[in-house]
Amino acid sequence: MRNGLYKVEVTSTRGFGRGVTVVRDGRIFGGNGGYAFAGRVAGSDAEPVLEINSVLRNVGGDYAPLDGVKPFALKGRCDSADHRFDGHTPLLGGDVTAVMTALSEEAAPPARRNGPNGIVNGLYSLTIRMLDGINAANTGLMLLHDGSIRGGDAFFTYLGAYESAGGRWKGELINHEHTPSQGERPVFGGKEVGIGFSGSYDGDGAVGEATALAGKRSIRFKAVLRKLVAI
Repeated sequence: MRNGLYKVEVTSTRGFGRGVTVVRDGRIFGGNGGYAFAGRVAGSDAEPVLEINSVLRNVGGDYAPLDGVKPFALKGRCDSADHRFDGHTPLLGGDVTAVMTALSEEAAPPARRNGPNGIVNGLYSLTIRMLDGINAANTGLMLLHDGSIRGGDAFFTYLGAYESAGGRWKGELINHEHTPSQGERPVFGGKEVGIGFSGSYDGDGAVGEATALAGKRSIRFKAVLRKLVAI
Protein backbone atom coordinates (compact mmCIF):
# COMPACT_ATOMS: atom_id res chain seq x y z
CA MET A 1 0.00 0.00 0.00
CA ARG A 2 1.04 3.56 -0.61
CA ASN A 3 2.21 5.73 2.24
CA GLY A 4 -0.54 8.07 3.34
CA LEU A 5 -3.43 8.99 5.59
CA TYR A 6 -6.66 6.99 5.40
CA LYS A 7 -10.10 6.97 6.96
CA VAL A 8 -10.98 3.49 8.22
CA GLU A 9 -14.48 2.15 8.88
CA VAL A 10 -14.73 -1.19 10.69
CA THR A 11 -17.78 -3.46 10.85
CA SER A 12 -17.93 -6.54 13.08
CA THR A 13 -20.43 -8.57 15.11
CA ARG A 14 -19.79 -6.10 17.93
CA GLY A 15 -20.80 -3.07 15.88
CA PHE A 16 -19.36 -0.27 13.79
CA GLY A 17 -16.31 1.91 14.42
CA ARG A 18 -14.46 4.65 12.56
CA GLY A 19 -11.02 6.19 12.83
CA VAL A 20 -7.89 7.01 10.85
CA THR A 21 -4.84 5.03 9.79
CA VAL A 22 -1.40 6.07 8.61
CA VAL A 23 0.67 3.82 6.33
CA ARG A 24 4.38 4.59 6.55
CA ASP A 25 7.11 2.51 4.89
CA GLY A 26 5.52 -0.89 5.36
CA ARG A 27 4.01 -0.18 8.77
CA ILE A 28 0.48 0.84 9.74
CA PHE A 29 -0.72 2.84 12.74
CA GLY A 30 -4.15 4.11 13.66
CA GLY A 31 -7.33 4.04 15.67
CA ASN A 32 -9.56 6.67 17.28
CA GLY A 33 -10.31 8.09 20.71
CA GLY A 34 -11.10 4.64 22.11
CA TYR A 35 -8.52 2.30 20.56
CA ALA A 36 -5.07 2.40 18.99
CA PHE A 37 -3.30 -0.24 16.93
CA ALA A 38 -0.02 -0.85 15.14
CA GLY A 39 1.24 -3.45 12.70
CA ARG A 40 2.80 -3.99 9.33
CA VAL A 41 1.66 -4.13 5.70
CA ALA A 42 2.49 -7.22 3.64
CA GLY A 43 1.30 -8.69 0.33
CA SER A 44 1.04 -6.75 -2.92
CA ASP A 45 -0.48 -3.37 -3.84
CA ALA A 46 -3.47 -5.17 -5.37
CA GLU A 47 -3.92 -7.63 -2.50
CA PRO A 48 -2.38 -6.12 0.66
CA VAL A 49 -2.41 -7.85 4.03
CA LEU A 50 -2.53 -5.97 7.34
CA GLU A 51 -0.80 -7.80 10.17
CA ILE A 52 -1.98 -6.20 13.43
CA ASN A 53 0.33 -7.05 16.31
CA SER A 54 -0.47 -4.42 18.94
CA VAL A 55 -3.86 -3.18 20.20
CA LEU A 56 -4.39 -0.65 22.99
CA ARG A 57 -7.58 0.57 24.64
CA ASN A 58 -8.23 4.05 26.04
CA VAL A 59 -9.44 3.88 29.64
CA GLY A 60 -9.87 7.24 31.32
CA GLY A 61 -7.60 9.00 28.86
CA ASP A 62 -4.78 6.47 29.19
CA TYR A 63 -4.14 3.92 26.41
CA ALA A 64 -2.93 0.53 27.65
CA PRO A 65 -2.29 -2.81 25.87
CA LEU A 66 -5.12 -5.32 25.92
CA ASP A 67 -4.11 -8.54 27.63
CA GLY A 68 -4.62 -11.80 25.78
CA VAL A 69 -5.14 -10.27 22.33
CA LYS A 70 -3.34 -12.36 19.75
CA PRO A 71 -1.95 -10.82 16.54
CA PHE A 72 -4.32 -11.14 13.59
CA ALA A 73 -4.31 -10.51 9.86
CA LEU A 74 -6.76 -8.77 7.54
CA LYS A 75 -6.55 -9.69 3.86
CA GLY A 76 -7.49 -6.97 1.41
CA ARG A 77 -8.15 -5.94 -2.14
CA CYS A 78 -7.90 -2.56 -3.80
CA ASP A 79 -10.80 -0.86 -5.57
CA SER A 80 -9.86 2.61 -6.81
CA ALA A 81 -9.23 4.80 -3.73
CA ASP A 82 -10.75 2.23 -1.36
CA HIS A 83 -9.16 -0.83 0.21
CA ARG A 84 -11.41 -3.52 1.68
CA PHE A 85 -10.02 -5.94 4.25
CA ASP A 86 -11.58 -9.05 5.76
CA GLY A 87 -10.39 -11.14 8.67
CA HIS A 88 -11.21 -12.76 11.99
CA THR A 89 -10.32 -11.85 15.56
CA PRO A 90 -11.93 -12.66 18.93
CA LEU A 91 -11.21 -9.06 19.90
CA LEU A 92 -14.16 -7.96 17.76
CA GLY A 93 -16.27 -11.05 18.27
CA GLY A 94 -15.22 -12.95 15.14
CA ASP A 95 -15.44 -11.82 11.52
CA VAL A 96 -14.44 -8.24 10.76
CA THR A 97 -14.46 -6.02 7.65
CA ALA A 98 -12.44 -2.82 7.37
CA VAL A 99 -12.66 -0.27 4.54
CA MET A 100 -9.80 2.20 4.19
CA THR A 101 -10.31 5.31 2.04
CA ALA A 102 -7.37 7.53 1.10
CA LEU A 103 -7.62 11.11 2.36
CA SER A 104 -6.11 14.17 0.72
CA GLU A 105 -2.92 15.53 2.27
CA GLU A 106 -2.58 18.52 -0.07
CA ALA A 107 -3.26 21.00 2.73
CA ALA A 108 -0.46 19.62 4.92
CA PRO A 109 2.38 22.05 5.66
CA PRO A 110 5.86 20.83 4.67
CA ALA A 111 7.79 18.83 7.26
CA ARG A 112 10.18 20.84 9.43
CA ARG A 113 13.71 20.03 10.55
CA ASN A 114 14.49 18.49 13.92
CA GLY A 115 17.64 19.16 15.88
CA PRO A 116 19.73 16.85 18.05
CA ASN A 117 17.69 14.66 20.42
CA GLY A 118 14.43 15.72 18.82
CA ILE A 119 11.12 14.20 19.79
CA VAL A 120 10.96 10.44 19.11
CA ASN A 121 9.19 9.27 15.96
CA GLY A 122 6.13 7.23 16.85
CA LEU A 123 2.40 6.90 17.47
CA TYR A 124 1.15 9.16 20.26
CA SER A 125 -2.17 9.57 22.02
CA LEU A 126 -3.47 13.14 22.05
CA THR A 127 -5.68 14.59 24.79
CA ILE A 128 -6.81 18.21 24.61
CA ARG A 129 -8.52 20.35 27.22
CA MET A 130 -10.00 23.69 26.27
CA LEU A 131 -8.98 26.79 28.23
CA ASP A 132 -10.66 30.14 28.93
CA GLY A 133 -13.75 28.58 30.48
CA ILE A 134 -14.75 26.41 27.50
CA ASN A 135 -16.06 23.07 28.78
CA ALA A 136 -14.81 20.73 26.03
CA ALA A 137 -12.17 18.06 25.49
CA ASN A 138 -11.17 15.47 22.91
CA THR A 139 -8.87 12.48 22.44
CA GLY A 140 -7.20 11.28 19.26
CA LEU A 141 -3.99 9.87 17.82
CA MET A 142 -0.94 11.40 16.12
CA LEU A 143 1.92 9.86 14.18
CA LEU A 144 5.01 12.05 14.53
CA HIS A 145 7.61 11.26 11.89
CA ASP A 146 10.61 13.36 10.86
CA GLY A 147 8.90 16.72 11.28
CA SER A 148 5.45 15.77 9.96
CA ILE A 149 2.18 15.07 11.79
CA ARG A 150 -0.59 12.79 10.59
CA GLY A 151 -3.49 11.57 12.69
CA GLY A 152 -7.06 12.06 13.78
CA ASP A 153 -10.05 10.36 15.39
CA ALA A 154 -13.53 9.19 14.44
CA PHE A 155 -14.44 12.56 12.87
CA PHE A 156 -11.29 14.60 12.25
CA THR A 157 -7.92 14.36 10.55
CA TYR A 158 -4.76 16.15 11.65
CA LEU A 159 -2.24 17.39 9.10
CA GLY A 160 0.75 19.21 10.50
CA ALA A 161 4.45 19.87 10.87
CA TYR A 162 6.76 20.43 13.82
CA GLU A 163 10.34 21.12 14.81
CA SER A 164 12.02 19.96 18.01
CA ALA A 165 15.36 20.19 19.80
CA GLY A 166 16.66 20.34 23.34
CA GLY A 167 13.36 19.38 24.94
CA ARG A 168 11.29 22.10 23.23
CA TRP A 169 9.01 21.79 20.22
CA LYS A 170 6.62 23.90 18.18
CA GLY A 171 4.59 23.57 15.03
CA GLU A 172 1.35 24.01 13.14
CA LEU A 173 -1.65 21.82 12.50
CA ILE A 174 -4.77 21.75 10.34
CA ASN A 175 -7.81 20.06 11.89
CA HIS A 176 -10.23 18.91 9.17
CA GLU A 177 -13.54 17.06 9.44
CA HIS A 178 -13.38 13.81 7.40
CA THR A 179 -16.87 12.72 8.52
CA PRO A 180 -19.62 15.15 9.66
CA SER A 181 -19.67 15.19 13.46
CA GLN A 182 -23.37 16.19 13.49
CA GLY A 183 -23.04 18.40 16.54
CA GLU A 184 -20.92 16.00 18.60
CA ARG A 185 -17.88 18.31 18.27
CA PRO A 186 -19.50 21.79 18.35
CA VAL A 187 -16.24 23.74 18.74
CA PHE A 188 -14.44 22.43 15.63
CA GLY A 189 -17.27 20.67 13.76
CA GLY A 190 -17.94 21.90 10.23
CA LYS A 191 -14.79 24.04 10.13
CA GLU A 192 -11.24 23.72 8.85
CA VAL A 193 -9.24 24.85 11.85
CA GLY A 194 -5.67 26.17 11.80
CA ILE A 195 -3.67 25.61 14.98
CA GLY A 196 -0.28 26.81 16.20
CA PHE A 197 1.38 25.20 19.23
CA SER A 198 4.53 25.14 21.34
CA GLY A 199 5.69 23.25 24.42
CA SER A 200 8.11 20.69 25.80
CA TYR A 201 8.82 16.97 25.38
CA ASP A 202 10.75 14.07 26.86
CA GLY A 203 11.21 10.38 26.07
CA ASP A 204 7.63 9.52 27.05
CA GLY A 205 5.61 12.25 25.39
CA ALA A 206 5.00 15.96 25.07
CA VAL A 207 2.86 18.82 26.32
CA GLY A 208 1.98 22.13 24.79
CA GLU A 209 -0.38 25.05 24.62
CA ALA A 210 -2.09 25.84 21.35
CA THR A 211 -4.24 28.51 19.75
CA ALA A 212 -6.85 27.47 17.20
CA LEU A 213 -8.59 29.76 14.73
CA ALA A 214 -12.07 28.31 14.10
CA GLY A 215 -13.76 30.69 11.72
CA LYS A 216 -13.47 34.11 13.40
CA ARG A 217 -13.10 32.57 16.85
CA SER A 218 -9.73 32.16 18.58
CA ILE A 219 -9.59 29.22 21.02
CA ARG A 220 -6.79 28.24 23.39
CA PHE A 221 -6.25 24.71 24.66
CA LYS A 222 -3.72 22.50 26.38
CA ALA A 223 -2.52 19.32 24.66
CA VAL A 224 -0.90 16.25 26.21
CA LEU A 225 0.78 13.59 24.02
CA ARG A 226 1.88 10.19 25.29
CA LYS A 227 4.06 7.88 23.25
CA LEU A 228 2.33 4.57 22.53
CA VAL A 229 4.53 2.93 19.86
CA ALA A 230 7.96 4.10 18.72
CA ILE A 231 8.95 3.79 15.06
